[in-house]
Amino acid sequence: MEKTKKQCFYADLGLVAVAFVWGSGFVASKNALDSMTPMMLMAMRFTIAALLSGIIFRKHLRKISKETIKAGCIIGFFLFTAFAAQMIGLQYMLAGKQAFLTGTNVIMVPFIYWAVKKHQPDRFNFIAAFIMMLGISLLTIDFSTSFIFKLGDSLTILCAFLFACHIVAIGIFTKDYDPIALTVIQLSFASIISLVYVAFSGEFTLDIPATGLANGVYLGVFCTFLAFLGQTVAQKYTSSTHAAIILSLESVFGSILSIILLGEQFTSIMFIGCFVIFMGILTAETKWSFLKDNQKNPENITEL
Repeated sequence: MEKTKKQCFYADLGLVAVAFVWGSGFVASKNALDSMTPMMLMAMRFTIAALLSGIIFRKHLRKISKETIKAGCIIGFFLFTAFAAQMIGLQYMLAGKQAFLTGTNVIMVPFIYWAVKKHQPDRFNFIAAFIMMLGISLLTIDFSTSFIFKLGDSLTILCAFLFACHIVAIGIFTKDYDPIALTVIQLSFASIISLVYVAFSGEFTLDIPATGLANGVYLGVFCTFLAFLGQTVAQKYTSSTHAAIILSLESVFGSILSIILLGEQFTSIMFIGCFVIFMGILTAETKWSFLKDNQKNPENITEL
């Protein structure tokens, strides 16, 4: 099917909306954690998303195979552990800071894929990795006291790694199995594990304040179910690289919203660190191809 300019335009708008919603998820999570534990928040978030996806896409589950279930559970494992590290880490750090650190997962993906499929990353990935390490150092290390990561920083770096594993797993399994079925299964897996954990740990509760409940529902409906669905639909009309550029705005939106809505304070060094990390993300995802395109197509350059 030929992609029209109108379809591509709406796809871009959809991806910007997804990036914005994901960015707002850091603020919603920070607020929700004031009234419930990280695992209880995950149980609420994934249960809502799993129920919605299961009901809407139930036709994709009628003739599901054991291999599809197994693949979905593997993807779900990485999804669950990534969010667990993220939610626990968020208790000890700024939401805006975590937004940028989580975004470094796109730089880790080529190296994990290298380890799994023996496909060596190109020079842009190595350059991006160096830029990322510099940005992480500026954003996380407290140079006034010590040169070590804090607990929240370490958990978020682990979260970014697990999200990278999640992306690689999706890339591998979606070649052989129904992507919609895999989405439903991974959300269900994360939901079940979260519910089992809170049930046995004694963290399960229905006594949740209205604000906490509202943030939890927002995360489940918008940041999980609708965001996953929106990304899947929008990427039918654009390239993966173009989508990745837009979706990397998640970290920018997350930081801006955390400053506006949560009143978080960023130092000048932290702002520089965020900018450096964003440049690393752009380097890894675009390889600065848009600069080459402009050089090859001088008609795209407006005369002064």
